[in-house]
Parts: sequence; C-alpha cells; structure tokens
Amino acid sequence: MFSLNVPVPGRVARLAGDLHPELTRFERIRDRHTLVVKRFDTALDPDADSLSRLRERLRPLLRDAASGPVDLRISGLDCFADPPRGTGPVVYLAVESPGLHALHRRLCEAFGTVEEIEGDDYVPHVTLARGGSVEDARDLVRRREIEPIAWTADELRIWDSRHREDAARLPLR
Repeated sequence: MFSLNVPVPGRVARLAGDLHPELTRFERIRDRHTLVVKRFDTALDPDADSLSRLRERLRPLLRDAASGPVDLRISGLDCFADPPRGTGPVVYLAVESPGLHALHRRLCEAFGTVEEIEGDDYVPHVTLARGGSVEDARDLVRRREIEPIAWTADELRIWDSRHREDAARLPLR
C-alpha cells in the first residue's frame, strides 16, 4: 500500500528526539517521522497499487492552481486514546494547516476516503509513540509544553509500505 506524506523538517525530528526519554513508557516509539496526507487503498481505487499510475494521477492534482507550497505548524502534543486502527494510545505532535486540509479533501475526492481516518476524521499529526497506558499518554500531554514549529512543505513523498521506503517525490507547485 502507498501513502502520500509531507516530509518533516529536522527541527521536528530533533523535537521527537528530545521527547524520547518521556516516550519510553510506551510500547513502540517511532524513529521515522512523517505526516500522512492521504492513504491509497485498492478497495477504493484500483490505481492505488501501481506507483506509476498513482504518480501520473497525482501530478495534475498537485499542479492545480489551488495547490502550491503548504504552510504547516506543530502546535502541541496530543494523543488518541483509542485510535481507529492499530494499538492505542497514540502520542503525537498535532499539526495545524488549512492548506493541508484543503489538499487532503481534493485527494479524497480523487481517490476515495479511507473510513474513520480520512475526510472529516482526518487529524494531521506526526506519530511519536503508541501502545501502553492511556493515563500515561494523557499525563504526558497535560504536563509537556511544546514550542510551536512552523515550516513550508514544497514537496510530497509517496511512501511504499511494502518496501518501507520513499518511492517517489512530487513537487507542490
């Protein structure tokens, strides 16, 4: 399966590294930090399993006049106590971005919406850790202040989950 992700800047990776000692109480700590814009599901779209077709369909959507670099901002630390997929809780860096929401909506219109995690349920975030105690997650969110980090994304990356690597880079213009 493929997903379309915003690469996060080094400042976000450093913040995640600074938070690492406080995340050790969780079952899994993420060492690779990304921000998912859209997941591609073959049940919704048959092109979702072909990198070349997916890339060709994405290019005009990303060249659209409404597209362009996207401003993003890490606004704090939060958690999903009971995520719709995978083990909970999920501790994450919350991301604010009207431009990212608009891009996500356009992509859902073109490729379908993965229920419970996209469309109106889409919450842009950078996962830090998951699994463990919900109370530990809520405690960390309550007591840990995060200095906001703002950046502009000028490209997106297609992630190939089978090979666990970026398979393509697409400019936002």
